[in-house]
Amino acid sequence: MMKFGLIGNPISHSLSPVLFKAGYRGEYRYDLIEASCFAEAYDMFLKDYNGINVTAPFKEEAFAVADFQDPLCGRIGAANILLKTSNGIGAYNSDYYGIKVCIENAVKGRNPRTALVVGCGGAGKAAALVIEDMGYEITLMNRTPERAEELARSIGKGKVRITGTDAFHDEFQSHDIIAYTLPVPLEGMDFQADTNAGYRTEIILEANYREPSFDRERIEALKKTKPEIIYISGKEWLLWQAVGGFKILTGKTPDIMQMREALENITDKII
Repeated sequence: MMKFGLIGNPISHSLSPVLFKAGYRGEYRYDLIEASCFAEAYDMFLKDYNGINVTAPFKEEAFAVADFQDPLCGRIGAANILLKTSNGIGAYNSDYYGIKVCIENAVKGRNPRTALVVGCGGAGKAAALVIEDMGYEITLMNRTPERAEELARSIGKGKVRITGTDAFHDEFQSHDIIAYTLPVPLEGMDFQADTNAGYRTEIILEANYREPSFDRERIEALKKTKPEIIYISGKEWLLWQAVGGFKILTGKTPDIMQMREALENITDKII
């Protein structure tokens, strides 16, 4: 039986094993590979596994150690998948795929022009690349401008604005798409139901599914102000990132409906 797994730290609460089992109905083995450092985890992968998912804080080390990186992974500069191939160890990244599917599904019938990416870590970088490739104007928001400037240079195709997190409330109102990748809420997120608020916001995509910053109360207030706002939860992001990643690992499309059902059953108990 082919063996796959996940490395990272911490990973004890990861949903990847449940999603993988649901997607392939036990056809493959999938383990949490516990290790104190990347080198230890990577050695276990080389000895016993066909491929692995990679999560924080090992994504950049995984990217660097691979024999080759696929072009998309190279643009992001981090890997969330390592796979044994006939050409050596390949590095891949399915974050881009997950974000792209989420946004493409949401923009049908709409005509957004601008996007605000909040947070310039790994998830923010993948989101910014997707948004750039889709042709939207981008504003990058980060606590430290240096990291946002570095990301702006790496995108390098069009004009990119940079702003600090203290401007969140105003920037939120003036963008069509919001990709929120920070683990905690920012000041300015206490939205009040106000039909005169004048929000341009149409789509909100959030990375965090365990403790979302856009909680039920905030989303309800926003929808009272602008009912057509679409909120894409971190669960949806997680699902499509996993679908893309599992395809890369196995070469087979997983059972998406079974994965969605498993995800809903588990996260309803978490959130």
